Amino acid sequence: MSNAEASEPPALPEIGTLVHDTAKDKVGEFRGTAAGRWLLRSPGDGAMWEAEPGAIEPAGTYERMRALSAVANAKGRANRR
Repeated sequence: MSNAEASEPPALPEIGTLVHDTAKDKVGEFRGTAAGRWLLRSPGDGAMWEAEPGAIEPAGTYERMRALSAVANAKGRANRR
């Protein structure tokens, strides 16, 4: 890999795409950018956080299932109240 390739930021995903923040080991929906950082939102509780683009990778099957299961479990708990 050349130095130019290593320094290029990752391509921006589409809004709503699930990505994995490896620095926090969290899955979030890509919501946009601000001051060079990516804005991510938790699919379950909607909490927003900023992440360094270099720490983001596409959410794999395991990460996607973990996030979607958390959303389904939270909805199930809310319906029992």
